Amino acid sequence: MQGHLKKLRTALNTPVDYALPLGDQLIPLNPLIGRTIRLVYTGKIVCVHCNTPIKKSFNQGYCYRCFISLAQCDMCIMKPEICHFAAGTCREPAWAEKFCFQPHFVYLANSSGIKVGITRHNQIPTRWIDQGAVQALPIFKVASRQQSGFVEMALAQHVSDKTSWQKMLKNDIEPIDLIAKRNELLAICAVELADITQRFGVDSLTLLPDEPVVDIHFPVDNYPTKIKSFNFDTNPEVTGVLHGIKGQYLLLDTGVINIRKYTGYEVAFFQ
Repeated sequence: MQGHLKKLRTALNTPVDYALPLGDQLIPLNPLIGRTIRLVYTGKIVCVHCNTPIKKSFNQGYCYRCFISLAQCDMCIMKPEICHFAAGTCREPAWAEKFCFQPHFVYLANSSGIKVGITRHNQIPTRWIDQGAVQALPIFKVASRQQSGFVEMALAQHVSDKTSWQKMLKNDIEPIDLIAKRNELLAICAVELADITQRFGVDSLTLLPDEPVVDIHFPVDNYPTKIKSFNFDTNPEVTGVLHGIKGQYLLLDTGVINIRKYTGYEVAFFQ
């Protein structure tokens, strides 16, 4: 089977169901755990947005022209508090109106320890799975992406907003009482959260006190103790026994590979 890679497709079951999109094909991965697989990069890449053949991808799959022109590639995607739409400098105002001005959720997750994050309402629980979180708890529903960024900034003064991917892949993670941590953060950040509500209105920020903690179990039979990461740009062939999948990573006995990083790469898959 051969085609251009896309990010792993997931479904929240116990454990998470994974499939590898390869062009128009969808390869179920869970049944392959314990078996040898091989991925061979053909040397061809296409932009995930405009489908143009390229020699190098930017921002996980874009050509340079799309990277510097699309709003979805702008810095405010990573830092929504600096929203370019609000500043009048958005690259694509129509895109922003569709994607940024819709409900977002601020959540706590345990991926390599506790972290705070934000995601669109239609990306729950996909976002948590992609980050390799073993626990997650939505704590606020927020009216827009920029506003969710301000909430995240307030909470990130006290908990991380980053994931250590190496620690996540080793599964070196202790369980966390996310509800107790949420309550602690609400008390610590009460002034900042009140300021955000006053600035944007009472309907901008909705506390979600009754949401349950979501536990996520990944299909892994053996976690790595050392992390060796494959890179298609320096080694076009990846072969090994598939020991599991976590986040967007395939865990092989020979190393790990982040499939999302190589979105748009043409790959042949053997099993």
